[in-house]
Amino acid sequence: MAKKPKIRELLDESSCAHNQTRKAACNVPKPGATTGGCAFEGAQISLFPYADAAHLVHGPMTCLGSSWETRATGTSYAGRDLTQVGFTTDVTINDVVFGGEGKVAEAIDYIMERYRPEAVFVYATCVTALIGDDIDAVCKQASERHGVPMIPVHAPGFVGSKNLGSRLGGEAVLTHLIGTAEPETSTPFDINLIGEYNVTGDMWQYSPLLEELGIRILSTLSGDGRVAAIRTAHRARLNVLVCAKSLVSLTRKMEERFGIPSISLSFYGKRDTSNGLRTIAAALGDADLVARTERLIAREEESLEQRLAPYREFFRGKKAVLNTGGNKTWSIAAALQDLGIEVVATAVKKATEDDRAKAREYLGEKGVLMMNPGAEQAKLIDETGADLLLAGGRSLYTAIKKGIAFADVNQEKKKSYGAYNGLLNLAEDLKNALENPVFKNVARRAPWES
Repeated sequence: MAKKPKIRELLDESSCAHNQTRKAACNVPKPGATTGGCAFEGAQISLFPYADAAHLVHGPMTCLGSSWETRATGTSYAGRDLTQVGFTTDVTINDVVFGGEGKVAEAIDYIMERYRPEAVFVYATCVTALIGDDIDAVCKQASERHGVPMIPVHAPGFVGSKNLGSRLGGEAVLTHLIGTAEPETSTPFDINLIGEYNVTGDMWQYSPLLEELGIRILSTLSGDGRVAAIRTAHRARLNVLVCAKSLVSLTRKMEERFGIPSISLSFYGKRDTSNGLRTIAAALGDADLVARTERLIAREEESLEQRLAPYREFFRGKKAVLNTGGNKTWSIAAALQDLGIEVVATAVKKATEDDRAKAREYLGEKGVLMMNPGAEQAKLIDETGADLLLAGGRSLYTAIKKGIAFADVNQEKKKSYGAYNGLLNLAEDLKNALENPVFKNVARRAPWES
């Protein structure tokens, strides 16, 4: 039976450059650090886009309520999208006393009888991890019973942050799925997309470009993903880590185990999209592919510049404050700069050391990296004369108080901002926000107020 992932090993990631110099783990959890999102949530974020798998939460009903249907992760799956169905064992006090393993087995049988998924992910939560339910044994028996992969995910909330939970989700896939099946065909240009969750269809913005170049996406972890495809991921020629540095452990282990090299890139904005396509072509090592890629980039950039011209004049002199997390601290900043908007500050509290370094690179020495954005962003808006705040929904009220425009760029956003066409979507949304009079009007005092 596979061993449980060791938290200490995942925290001390050897492929992280900062660990090499600091001799310390990145993002070591501290007391209270899980308040902004726990490891359980991070694991589900990494795995939920598998629409042909059932996601069974072994814990109290509240754990399901706080995690189910959290992101608009688009799928082209023709069958029933099981990310829209919540499954839980609904652990009660009796289960805490007598054990809840029987409930897990019953729930799996129920799911298989009625939904017939390609796999079942079973998530441990704080309560069931503390009482010691052996979900590994239950999953092994259920897999033999049904002939379908049953994957235990050991990411109870108390072990750490969302970042760590994403790594634990990657460990579960590597241990129980990757390398368990062979693809029907292989090509010299097969790649895996790692860390692409296809939120609002971001992946669909650039995957047609890859397809045009003859680059095949063999599997994804996990946007618009399929269980059968991820089982064959060990036959890819290249792993492409799309923004999400939390899965760097997975790509390192796949290189050690299967000899698959990896690259890290972003598909936000014009510069990063073009550089991303170039990097993939160069890594695959085919001269003709590199030449075709350059021609495609030239065509797409010329078309994009023509369509962006009216927006560039509008955004001239505009300043923005960015309050988001993870890779978006720098990838969204890059897209804003491509539009001619100066990014004066970005939040890095929920970013890895690598992400913070990238944010500093993009913003320069004058840019502010906010470690406590809740307290800093309002003051920075006043000091810098920012015109725009891009953040999650909770920061809307800061923009209203300061009378500046606001745009939601977190997972609750409704449009894709990925690749070339996504940059146009972003430009249109920001122009509309800046022209919207409501932000200035709601900040004004009423006529009868002094």
